Amino acid sequence: METYNNIVLERLPKHLKRYVVAQRYERYTALDQALWRYVMRQNYSFLKDVAYYPYIPGLKKAGLSIATIPNLQDMNDSLKLIGWGAVTVDGFIPPAAFMEFQAHRVLVIAADIRQLEHIEYTPAPDIIHESSGHAPIIGEPDYATYLQYFGEVGTKALSSGKDFELYEAIRHLSILKEHATTTAAELAEAEKNLQIIQDNMGEPSEMALLSRLHWWTVEYGLIGDLHNPKIYGAGLLSSIGESASCMQEDVPKLAYGLNAIEYPYDITKPQPQLFVTPDFEHLKLVLDKFADTMAFRVGGKQSLDKAIDCKAVCTVEYSSGLQVSGVFKLANADKNLSYIQTQGPTALAVAGKQLEGHGIIYHSEGFGSPVGHLRGADSNLADFDEATLIQYGIVEGQQCALNFASGIIVSGIVQKIVRQFGKIVLISFIGCEVYRSDREEVYFKPEWGTYDMAVGAEIVSVFAGAADKDAYDALEEHLDQDPSTIPTETEDVKLVNCHAAIRNLRDNGFDQKIWLEIFSQLGPENADHWLGLVELFEIAQANDGGELTTQAEQRLLEFIIRYPNLKKLIDDGLRVAKEEDLNNH
Repeated sequence: METYNNIVLERLPKHLKRYVVAQRYERYTALDQALWRYVMRQNYSFLKDVAYYPYIPGLKKAGLSIATIPNLQDMNDSLKLIGWGAVTVDGFIPPAAFMEFQAHRVLVIAADIRQLEHIEYTPAPDIIHESSGHAPIIGEPDYATYLQYFGEVGTKALSSGKDFELYEAIRHLSILKEHATTTAAELAEAEKNLQIIQDNMGEPSEMALLSRLHWWTVEYGLIGDLHNPKIYGAGLLSSIGESASCMQEDVPKLAYGLNAIEYPYDITKPQPQLFVTPDFEHLKLVLDKFADTMAFRVGGKQSLDKAIDCKAVCTVEYSSGLQVSGVFKLANADKNLSYIQTQGPTALAVAGKQLEGHGIIYHSEGFGSPVGHLRGADSNLADFDEATLIQYGIVEGQQCALNFASGIIVSGIVQKIVRQFGKIVLISFIGCEVYRSDREEVYFKPEWGTYDMAVGAEIVSVFAGAADKDAYDALEEHLDQDPSTIPTETEDVKLVNCHAAIRNLRDNGFDQKIWLEIFSQLGPENADHWLGLVELFEIAQANDGGELTTQAEQRLLEFIIRYPNLKKLIDDGLRVAKEEDLNNH
């Protein structure tokens, strides 16, 4: 993991640290810096009037500037003062990991920056969206609290197998859109594949519904009065196109509530409607309402069914506190939850800490155990005292038979009784047989070895991932690419060199001869020259260039005629430069 000087990051669990990559600041070209500067100047010009928070103070609190792409250490130096941190990752990471970073008060920032052709909006995560969008509002305490709480809830959310397919399809399409070498055929195939998956998602999972709440708040949220709201969503704050268009009257503004889960979204298109919250406390209340419906709070058979549908590592928690982590499968056909069953590597834990000797190597082939009360018992087995244990024959070294109210029988020699925090959480047997009283189902046979029986009257919680993720980490998914081998897409060397010369001209003093040399290289034969010309116009304007200013503006007008799609970008660039010059005079 790339190391930054921030105590918040030092506390990250190791299973999250593996997603962190080096920012490699030196790879940002002068063109990248110009792109950042253009977007940030546009943002300030527009957002100073429509953003919820004071824009410049917000940037400073997050260690950002308008002039240059942020250095992650500079960001961490500022963010740690308010109890947050930031790390760079390679584009998309799994939603569960993203949420967990957030729960640890860490902003996840894509190290890459968008291409010039996607300057207004990019479907792939990039440093403009993640830093200039998310970071400046972290200084608002109520919002920061909501963001962390959302991460805590999101970390528990169960996904479905379809969710993973969708995530991979979106990730693939977004990467293709950002690569200059992508062919039209490749793009069409990826879009077709994504559409097929979207059309066959079935009932949305917890994570799918929760991601809608995240989208309509953290990414695209508005706050304040329904008829005159302010922007706080990072997707809007970092999109110079949509931050302006979204405020128009033809984009419906709806009161934010739990019904927002009924509105799916498409990350590749402008939003058809937006939601307005009266304050940040309201966001937390809505999230709490949704969390009350989630498996980690509901428990029971319906929650276990969600875990089975997930087809990925989940955790089931017994009322005793024992946590079973693995991939769950259907254990029996009855309507009641009387037995749980995993397939493949499984681990047992209590309070998020793996029990000694009960990791994925020991339980490599799965785990199964009853759920429920013993027949005729006045109290839960987890709460039995020594006298009650003896009464039921549960004594280490002795044969006993446990008859559950569900009809399941566990018969064998008690080997060990494990207690945690005053509760019996596990009883191990040798020579054990586990079966239903009608003998129609046999769950365990003596020749299979030691039988470890979980203890608990009911399943009180079911959530995504392993209880002790660091201990389970060997089996979790790993990145399929080494970020250091991913090539950085840049424009041709000539254009990059032009922007380097422009930055040098701005930083080291105006020189008319150098200005004209650069200007001569930025002709209308290349649409990508527009940004350099906007910068030359701005420099000439700031230095009373007179004729130079006129030359740059006239050439930009030629660009608009030749490339009508650049009109707004060029007009906005000229407007901001003229406004700045007017304010300086």
